[in-house]
Amino acid sequence: MSVAAFLRSRNIEFSLQRYGIQTLNYMTLGLFSSLVIGLILKTVGSWMDLPWLIEVGAMAQSGMGAAIGVGIAYGLQAPPMVLFASAIVGTLAVKVGGGPVGCFVAVAISTELSKLVHKSTPIDIIATPASALISGALIASWVAPWLGDMMRTTGETIEWAITLQPFFMSIIIAVVMGIILTSPMSSAALAISLQLGGLAGGAATIGCCAQMVGFAAMSYKENGTSGLLGIGLGTSMLQLPNIVRNPFILIPPVLASAILAPIGALVFDMRNIPTGSGMGTSGLVGQVGTLEAMGYSSSVWMSIALLHFILPAALCLLFAWFGRRLGWIKAGDLTLHTDK
Repeated sequence: MSVAAFLRSRNIEFSLQRYGIQTLNYMTLGLFSSLVIGLILKTVGSWMDLPWLIEVGAMAQSGMGAAIGVGIAYGLQAPPMVLFASAIVGTLAVKVGGGPVGCFVAVAISTELSKLVHKSTPIDIIATPASALISGALIASWVAPWLGDMMRTTGETIEWAITLQPFFMSIIIAVVMGIILTSPMSSAALAISLQLGGLAGGAATIGCCAQMVGFAAMSYKENGTSGLLGIGLGTSMLQLPNIVRNPFILIPPVLASAILAPIGALVFDMRNIPTGSGMGTSGLVGQVGTLEAMGYSSSVWMSIALLHFILPAALCLLFAWFGRRLGWIKAGDLTLHTDK
């Protein structure tokens, strides 16, 4: 049996679909189910003076490692015992400072190694979870801290660069993070891994909002209220098939990102925390993070309304109108096609 055939028999697949899309998306769901939802619950608990809700939110945030560990293993189609053991591996990877990236590497390696062991010995109930825990613990201890430090240093460098050159860096961050949000990759996971906060986080949020609110506004005529809410409060990734068919529809939100990001950085001093900077308007997490970073004054609420909702929608509608006049965007180009 060839190596490729053996790996297939063990359900081990090294592909962009398996790792770059499928597993990364489940990791993001783990982040949302722990760190992100914890932030929302803590914020709501503070607003409503509910200490028990604040405590629930804090507990959810502390379980990030376990949640994303299970998400990664699930994305890699791990056997049940490996899936459960991955909660412990993920917890350890985060505990030693590996962050989401260190957790991803530790859980991914331990999961694939455990697949090689699964159902290959008479003592599978011991050998499979033991192989996951031992290999995962070794990777978490040796590699994860280095990966965590590397990501944090990269994030700090980005924040330093935007402080020195807010105009151009804010444009780059907003455009790149917005495109990543609309792609199959995870802008939320990237922002949290880089600890992208401060002005950089504010620019990233504006870029993500421009994609979500922009596409929601541009496509309202085709998709109605359900499309408006699905894209505007859910994800602009719903437009990805349409972007593949006609890349010109991506121009309005990209231009809106490039225009609004330096305004947000230089005029409004828009900031965010890492948990919210890659979420845009999805579940209003980006706005909750902005309030957490900047406070709850009326000027902050007004800045959020303008830069996260009103101006992205207005600019994208304007640019889309020009695109239609030029023939770049045609009727039906933004229609969501769902299976019936």
